[in-house]
Amino acid sequence: MPDTKLVCQNRKARHDYFILDEYEAGMVLLGTEVKSLRLGRANLKDSHADIRSGEVFLDNMHIGAYPFSAHGNHDPIRPRKLLLHKDEIKRLTGKVKEKGQTLIPLKVYFKGGKAKVTLALAKGKRKYDKREAIRKRDEKRDMEREKRRTTRS
Repeated sequence: MPDTKLVCQNRKARHDYFILDEYEAGMVLLGTEVKSLRLGRANLKDSHADIRSGEVFLDNMHIGAYPFSAHGNHDPIRPRKLLLHKDEIKRLTGKVKEKGQTLIPLKVYFKGGKAKVTLALAKGKRKYDKREAIRKRDEKRDMEREKRRTTRS
């Protein structure tokens, strides 16, 4: 997509969770937050989304203070409202009530000048699941390495 600009992404999410489904949501932001996002001053570490009274909020997302603001800067970790369709919120409410599923932000980006976040419906991985994923990745890497070695000879 040529008109998208990636601000930040949560790389650890795919390591810690099984991603079941993804949703794109708009964000309700203050002016200084938008300016800070454009400078790339955001962090998704340890952030998650909650559904409260029929609305979705993004908690613990850190957007740094805008350095050129003389006054009226924002709180860096305030809860931010996410904009989703009502039927999507109802579907997510049912899914999140199921055991072990949660909403995790994967990336924040600008699309057509609007700040967007990709939310993932995710289920937490256990320690042995992570070891299995690491083992598969290492096997794949070794096979690719061996394949390149045999094609050179």
